[in-house]
Amino acid sequence: MYVYVTRTRTRRRTTRTAAAAGLLALALLAGGCTEAISGVRGAPGAAGLRDPYFPKLGNGGYDVRHYALSLAYDPGTGRLDGTVEITARATQDLSAFNLDLAGLTVGGATVDGDRAAYNRAGNELTLRPREEIRDGAEFRATVTYSGVPEPITDADGSVEGWLRTDGGAVAVGEPEGSMTWFPGNHHPSDKAAYDISLTVPAGLEALSNGVRTERRTEGDGRVTTVWHAAEPMASYLATVAVGRYETATETAAVPAAVPGALPVLTAAEPPVAADSAALRGEIPEILARQVERFGPYPFSAAGAIVTVDGTLGYALETQTRPVFPAASFDRTTLVHELAHQWFGNSVTPETWRDLWLNEGFATYAEWLYAEEYEHVPARTRFERAFAQEANWAFPPAAPPAAENLFDPPVYQRGAMVLHKLRETVGERTFGEILRGWPAKYRHANASTDDFTAYAESVAGKDLDGLWKVWLYGEGKPDRP
Repeated sequence: MYVYVTRTRTRRRTTRTAAAAGLLALALLAGGCTEAISGVRGAPGAAGLRDPYFPKLGNGGYDVRHYALSLAYDPGTGRLDGTVEITARATQDLSAFNLDLAGLTVGGATVDGDRAAYNRAGNELTLRPREEIRDGAEFRATVTYSGVPEPITDADGSVEGWLRTDGGAVAVGEPEGSMTWFPGNHHPSDKAAYDISLTVPAGLEALSNGVRTERRTEGDGRVTTVWHAAEPMASYLATVAVGRYETATETAAVPAAVPGALPVLTAAEPPVAADSAALRGEIPEILARQVERFGPYPFSAAGAIVTVDGTLGYALETQTRPVFPAASFDRTTLVHELAHQWFGNSVTPETWRDLWLNEGFATYAEWLYAEEYEHVPARTRFERAFAQEANWAFPPAAPPAAENLFDPPVYQRGAMVLHKLRETVGERTFGEILRGWPAKYRHANASTDDFTAYAESVAGKDLDGLWKVWLYGEGKPDRP
């Protein structure tokens, strides 16, 4: 059980007693800090954002604008050496602030170039700057760290984080695995741009999100690849893949966040490269179809990463470049993960309770694809989902616990909500909602209340009856 104390801003004192200073020094040393820092009078940022399912995930008091990650990985030992520079804006007067970090050893920290005290408590890394950070001020925090990252086993038994492979690694982060390989504000409500530099042994590819901007050989023979993700990204959507990947580059002629043709880079490990090549080549065409439904593609790059089976047990919509185990790389799953680029990646949940906005839309994208290109009406898919009792275990907008976040109601019943909305408001209005929703909240966060209010504003009428039964209802209706 977590106990939360709401902190309020207090009037600054002009002096500090020697006793108070001594207590601060003792507290810092007890926490394992590198040094005791005096003269700071602001309030610490909250350790956790009180998410309904992950209350300690994320941190208060600041908003991250940019992550610059410099990572060196040795597949033989599994050791990761990293430096992260975080550019953020304070949202209160800060005497200290937290970063989420699981495992790994911190070697040092600075804030705006000055050494900062730090201490660890579980997955919380607390930095205490030499001078307080004023509300509204931009600051830069740098942390060096190293070690062998350990994955996280979720409440539902799935594994996430930095996963070692035969000769490499793959990093996936939904919902909290990104903190296994870099310190940060790891709640989806704090999105940021990224630059990720990866140094690996020669002969290996190092892949990540966004656009590859540089590739160079270091003096020791290792190769460094730099990736730039310009559009805001939730940390759980950041990815890394290291291994002997075969890559292919194409373009998609679709409206996107980049002028001209959209670069599409795909990669696959050699055992599955040939078998996956044809479907990887369909990505530009699938994106073009989705653009017609959902509006301009929201990012500056696209693609996919296909790994051999055995490491990753699920596909994930990592931003601009979804990751698939070979067994899950089929057309339906590809359509699903690409649709997430609009629904989940560009429009990101305010909290993890709003996850159905990701999965319901991506599942309904499958239904739309099947309706248009496989001649299976969405109503048929709706009726099949309605008949499955597992889809009625709980309302899609209210999973009972963290282990239920990825259960069938979030996906299938979430899609049913959208189909009932379509039948209620009509094709034209529903089409406006499909395109308008990701446009209104482009690169932002949104909640279930935001969506229901938006849908009603476009429809021009109250839809409480629909939400009450299909989105929040505890039981199965008598008929579809």
